Amino acid sequence: QVQLVESGGGWVQVGGSLRLSCTVSGRTFSNYAMAWFRQAPGQERDFVSAITWNTYGTRYADSVKGRFTISRDNERNTAFLEMNRLKPEDTAVYYCASDTRPWRRSPATATADYEYWGQGTQVTVSS
Repeated sequence: QVQLVESGGGWVQVGGSLRLSCTVSGRTFSNYAMAWFRQAPGQERDFVSAITWNTYGTRYADSVKGRFTISRDNERNTAFLEMNRLKPEDTAVYYCASDTRPWRRSPATATADYEYWGQGTQVTVSS
């Protein structure tokens, strides 16, 4: 059984920082790209960032470029999302996801490309 467990969400003031973590069990973590999506109330689930299985490729939504950094530790089966200079519009539930197929050359950005999902962690940015 594949499980993704997220942590690190919370409340932060504008301009602050948070670091999200996502630990995967039940599959060979190092073979699959990882991604972060977010969903605000009443909105669709949007792509935030993704990283290839070998860390060689990353991709970011335009809205978070230069502020967020995705990384992974294949020894610890964990992916991270470092979020800096947070804005109120970053408020959402953040989900990590594991790719549908192994060894993808470049990170996918569609929800349909990800097979397994975490339960979500709330990030609230207050002004």
